Amino acid sequence: MNKRSVSAEDNNIVLELSTTDYKRAQDFLFVIAEPTRRSEHTHEYELTPNSIHSAMFSGLQSQDMISELRHLSKTNISNDLINYIESCAEMYGKVKLVLKHKRYFIESSFPNILNELLQDSEIKECRAISTEQDLNLVSFEVIQEKIYSLKKRCQELKYPLLEEYDFIHDTLTKNLNIQLSPNANLRPYQEESLRKMFNNGRARSGIIVLPCGAGKSLVGVAAACKMKKNCLVLCNSNVSVEQWKEQFKRWSTADDSIVRSYTSNKKDKLNGNACIFISTYQMVAPKKGRIIETSEILKKLTNYEWGLILLDEVHTAPAKTFRKILSIVPAQIKLGLSATLVREDDKIIDLDYLVGPKLYEANWMELQNLGFIAKVHCAEVRCEMTAKFLEEYTTATDPTVKRRLSVLNPNKFRTCQSLIQYHEQRNDKIIVFSDDLFAVETYALKLVKPFIHGKVSHNERIQILQNFRQNSRINTIFLSKVGDTSFDLPEANVVIQISSHGGSRRQEAQRLGRILRIKKDIININENNAFFYTLISQKTNEMKYSSKRQSFLIDQGYTYKMLTHTQIITNKNQLYFSTNEEQRELLEQIPRTPNNEEQQELLEQIPRTPNIEEQQELLEQSPRTPNNEEQQELLEQSPRTPNIEEQQELLEQIPRTPNNDEALPITTKKNFK
Repeated sequence: MNKRSVSAEDNNIVLELSTTDYKRAQDFLFVIAEPTRRSEHTHEYELTPNSIHSAMFSGLQSQDMISELRHLSKTNISNDLINYIESCAEMYGKVKLVLKHKRYFIESSFPNILNELLQDSEIKECRAISTEQDLNLVSFEVIQEKIYSLKKRCQELKYPLLEEYDFIHDTLTKNLNIQLSPNANLRPYQEESLRKMFNNGRARSGIIVLPCGAGKSLVGVAAACKMKKNCLVLCNSNVSVEQWKEQFKRWSTADDSIVRSYTSNKKDKLNGNACIFISTYQMVAPKKGRIIETSEILKKLTNYEWGLILLDEVHTAPAKTFRKILSIVPAQIKLGLSATLVREDDKIIDLDYLVGPKLYEANWMELQNLGFIAKVHCAEVRCEMTAKFLEEYTTATDPTVKRRLSVLNPNKFRTCQSLIQYHEQRNDKIIVFSDDLFAVETYALKLVKPFIHGKVSHNERIQILQNFRQNSRINTIFLSKVGDTSFDLPEANVVIQISSHGGSRRQEAQRLGRILRIKKDIININENNAFFYTLISQKTNEMKYSSKRQSFLIDQGYTYKMLTHTQIITNKNQLYFSTNEEQRELLEQIPRTPNNEEQQELLEQIPRTPNIEEQQELLEQSPRTPNNEEQQELLEQSPRTPNIEEQQELLEQIPRTPNNDEALPITTKKNFK
C-alpha cells in the first residue's frame, strides 16, 4: 500500500483513499481546500483564495501549507502551485471591511494599497464623500448600498476584503442573554463547522453546507448563542419561521420574550431590546404593493445593531430583491446555511460577495457511515411509454401537454402504485413528489391519498402533515414542489419522484434530503433504511435531464441503481390503468388547452397585478423568464381557497395497510441487496 496519498496538478488536488496516510491528508485538505467531488476511491479538492484565507484564519501560514503538501504529495509540487499559495496568503488581511455605528469603512495599515484602490473608477464610485476623510490614508467610508460591488471589485483586483468581528469586546451592540441548553449536544462535524466560523474571540461571515437532517438549525442556534448579540433570521416560508422559533426554544435558553417573529399571520414588534427576530425574505424585501409596510419594517431593521444575520436556504439570496435586504440591513456577521449550494444559473458565485466564502461543507458519505444521516438507496426506474401515450407525446407541441403525458404514463402510474403498496406493507412513510399540479391531484385522488400543493391553505397543510406524522393509517402523501424545502417530515423514509423541474441538481438533492434524517428505531446503520426512486418515462425529455439532476448527488458519493418498470410491476391485475380502456380514459382526461389554469409555464407569462399579497411578493423575486427555477418555485406557493372538505373525505377513505397476501411480491428487496 502506498504511503503518500496526494496528487497535485495546478490548483486541483486528488486524494487516494487506499493509502496509509489518507486520513491525515484528508484532515489537512479539509482545512486548506474546497471539496469538489467524492467517489468511492478518490476525493477531489480545489485550492482557492478563499480556502487559503480560511486556513490562515485558522492559524496556518503559507509555509505550513506548502510543507505539508510536499510531505503528502506523491510527486514534487510545482513552483506555480507554490507561488499561487504564497500570493494568496500575502494578500490576506491587507484590506479590511469594518462596520462602525452602522457605517461601513475600508481600513488598511498599508496606505499605498488604499491609494491604489482609490485610483480604480469602480471603487471611487463606492466611496462616500466626506471632506473629513479625503486626506485619511488608513480608511475611507463606503456607501452602504454599494458594499457588494466594492467587495467584488476588490477581489477582482486581488485585494480580498477581510471581514472579522471581535464580538467579545464589542460594547456597542447589545448583548443577548442566551446560551445553549444542556441537551444541545453538538456532533463533531457541527463543532468543526463552528470552528471554521470562530477563532480567538473573532467571528467571520460565510456559508456552512450540511445535508438535510444533519442539524443545520442547531449550528445556527449555536452560532447565535456564542456571539450573544442581536440576531436576525431570514428563511423562505411561514412554516420555516415557526420551525426556527421552536429550534431556538428547544436548543437554547431563549424564550418568547426574546424570540420574535414577523410573518403575514403574526407581526411581533421590535421594541429596542436585544432579541432574535425571525421573518421571511419575502416579508422584509422591498416591493411594490406593500411599500408602506415593508419600508416601515426595513427602517426598524436598519436602526438595529445586528451582530448576526442567519440566512436559511442561502442559495436563494442572490435573487434580485433579496440582495436589497443584505445591502440595506447592516450586520457584523452573516451566516448562510444550505444543504445544496448549487443553482442552475451563474449566481451562486455572487454569494461570496453577498454573504461570504464557503466555511464548511460536510462529507455526506462520512456522515452516513457514522450513522448521523440515513443510508439511502437511490434508484432510477425507467418506465416504457404505452403506445397511445407515446403517439400523443410525439405529436404534441405544447410543452405542458408533453410533460403531463410523460408524468401520467400508465406504466409510470402503475410503478408508483406498486412501490406505494410495497413500502406501505413495510410500514414505511412515503412522499411522492410531482412538479405538475394536475398530476399531483390525479395520482392522489385515484389512489385515495392526501396531497399538498400551492393552492392548499396553510391550515390544511398543517392538518395533513400532522396526520402524516402521527396517524399510522396515513403513510403516503403527495407533494408538489412546495414540499422541496421547509416541511419537516422526519418520519419519511421513502421518496418517489414522478416528475421534476428539468435538470435541477438542487431539487434532486433537496428531495433526497427529505428522508436523510436518521430514524430512532434503526438497529443497523449499514443497512439501507431509506429509499429514493426517480421514475422516468422513456423516449421523453425526462431522459435527457436525468444525468444532470443526479450529478450533484453523485459528486457527494451516491450511486443510482438502474431498474425498469417490469422489475417493479409484478401483478398488473391489481393495478390501475392496466387495461386499454382505462388508459384511453386517462388520456382523454389530460387537458390539452393552453389556457388551463394549472399550467405553470403560462401563468408565469401572464402580466397581472394579483390581489394576493404573497403572490405579489413571489413574482418579484426573479426575472419573468418562464424557465427560471426560482420563479417556478415561488409561483406555486400562491394560495387559493382550499377544498378542505374534499381532502378530509380522502383522509377518511384511506384503506388499511394490505396484508401479506394482498401485497405485491415486487422485486425491490432482491434488487436492493
